[in-house]
Amino acid sequence: MTDVDVGSGDRLALAVLVQYRMATTEQMHRVIAPGVRSEQTRRRLAKLREEGLIDRITLPRSGRLRVWFPTSYGVQVACEWPELRGRRPPKTVSDPTAARLRVGHTLTVTETALVFLEHARHRGELCRPLDWIPEVYHPIGGGEAVIPDALMYYRRGREGSAGPMLRAFVEVDRATMGPERLASKLTSYARLHRYVPTPAGQRRPSIGQMPIQEEWRQRYPLFPRVLFVLDGTGPAGVTTRINALHAAAKDPTLTLFLHSVPVLAAALADLHTYGPSEPVWHPVQDPDRTVAWSS
Repeated sequence: MTDVDVGSGDRLALAVLVQYRMATTEQMHRVIAPGVRSEQTRRRLAKLREEGLIDRITLPRSGRLRVWFPTSYGVQVACEWPELRGRRPPKTVSDPTAARLRVGHTLTVTETALVFLEHARHRGELCRPLDWIPEVYHPIGGGEAVIPDALMYYRRGREGSAGPMLRAFVEVDRATMGPERLASKLTSYARLHRYVPTPAGQRRPSIGQMPIQEEWRQRYPLFPRVLFVLDGTGPAGVTTRINALHAAAKDPTLTLFLHSVPVLAAALADLHTYGPSEPVWHPVQDPDRTVAWSS
């Protein structure tokens, strides 16, 4: 790799693309350099492409929209950096055809990230580009796993203050799956909440032995709240999906999980219009009420 601005804009641009998987030119500009002219971002992306670190596709039906993604070489380089070390290498697209097949959902996830990033900037709170981590693998036993669309870290209060750290699993739904399938994700998160791993070659603790804790406690002091962000449908479709989540929440096996963990749903359009800190979120147990996600 040659002529990379280490520790500055080039490095951040590559790290963001590796972590986010895909973004348009405009989204990249809003993430990494909103305070400068967009031409600087376009030149930066063109340079990284010349280096073989990223590539792009053009969507002809969207005003020839350019969508950027990291190459395998770019992933290899960035995953050696401290800010990305220890994270599972992302499942990157391997060619333009593969990129086109994933572009709709991935760009919506990136846009959801921007809702929170730009809101934090506006309020002087702390949510930096790499605080949005897509597809974090959480095992739940039997070879199965919960892989949220993103894990987000967001610190409330003015930057530099000791405000509370909020963590959230974010599920972005574009109405491409049925409401019942969306609602089934509640069961998966409840399984993750109670999952206790059994060490290889050992039985579960007997009476008098120290119990093994739930797997998530090795990562988080509190189980992250679960946020469903709904897009790709009108108000009636959003209501249908929230009602499906509400129906699933009546399952008695979810009672302990829902008592312990806030699970909220909101339309992406409302997050854009009002901001994610406003009371636009519907608790799945009480969908007629709206609350702030950080309450």
